[in-house]
Amino acid sequence: MIKAVIYARYSSSSQTEQSIEGQLRVCNEYAERNDIVVVGTYIDRAMTGTNDARPDFQRMIKDSAKQTWKYVIVYQLDRFARNRYDSAHYKNILHKNSLHYIQHKQIMPEKLIKAHIKPNAHYEI
Repeated sequence: MIKAVIYARYSSSSQTEQSIEGQLRVCNEYAERNDIVVVGTYIDRAMTGTNDARPDFQRMIKDSAKQTWKYVIVYQLDRFARNRYDSAHYKNILHKNSLHYIQHKQIMPEKLIKAHIKPNAHYEI
């Protein structure tokens, strides 16, 4: 059984709770279709992705060290981070904790996921 968590975020007061609900719905549907058990969600509301000062994001990174789940599912990469340095830095932490992320809008087989999150890779955001 593959275990994962979902990370969802919206960045401004002009967006609504519907944005979070939509991200969660799509990510949960993906998990169901792929026999992945979602064991938790991390949600940051009205928090920019241009820095890492997001409480649930930081809690997720800290929790990743426990290795109780294998994947982080995000609706799209910019929900994880908009800053290239932060994106590479935190993907590297997940990688060190033997974890990976799945970007819903660019779903990839596990072999490609592992290659995609190499810490020194260039990421288009």
